[in-house]
Amino acid sequence: MKLSTSFITLVSLFLASTILLPHSLAYSFNMNELDATHNLVKAGDKYVTLLGRQVQLGEQAPNFKVVDKNFSPVNLSDFSKQTLLISVVPSLDTGVCSLQTKRFNEEATKLPKNITILTISNDLPFAQKRFCKTESVDEIKVLSDSVWREFGAEYGLIIKDMGLLTRAIFIIDSNGKIAYKELVENISQHPDYDRALLAVKNIAPVIVIEDELSQKSEE
Repeated sequence: MKLSTSFITLVSLFLASTILLPHSLAYSFNMNELDATHNLVKAGDKYVTLLGRQVQLGEQAPNFKVVDKNFSPVNLSDFSKQTLLISVVPSLDTGVCSLQTKRFNEEATKLPKNITILTISNDLPFAQKRFCKTESVDEIKVLSDSVWREFGAEYGLIIKDMGLLTRAIFIIDSNGKIAYKELVENISQHPDYDRALLAVKNIAPVIVIEDELSQKSEE
């Protein structure tokens, strides 16, 4: 029997949620009390329910706390004055998520220093660390929302009954506001890389090199 790509994706994501994610963690909120959105994202041909509040363009980006590969806390506020592109993936150990993460890792080398790319998933830091080492992902920051689930809850990204984050792209400008948002319509599909990369370049303040200023003043 030939299995569809959507079915294989769903099975892979479910296994990631049951194997890689801890089920005994105490969160700072009750999952049953989170807002639920039912018609934004599909898995295959069926809509999934997203838990958490949907953020809107132009609003102040909600702060959140995640962890790095060493389980050290990382806050949104740690990136003050940076323009952030946040790439959200369900699980790094699936095909599209792996390609998405490697694509942004490659693109990071071409961006100005005032742009930082984060990848966030609910994979445990151990799994993220292994993935980054195996795939030579070292130009972006790969972070885990598996401990507190604050990021997923604050940005409306938690897939109900799976515990994974839905695929998405956010850009937060240097003033801390949501400047770009893409919830990928089907979790088995890629985001619009070109559109997101063009947007982040246009949103980030232009860096003026001091040598260029000195040269102009001399002229």
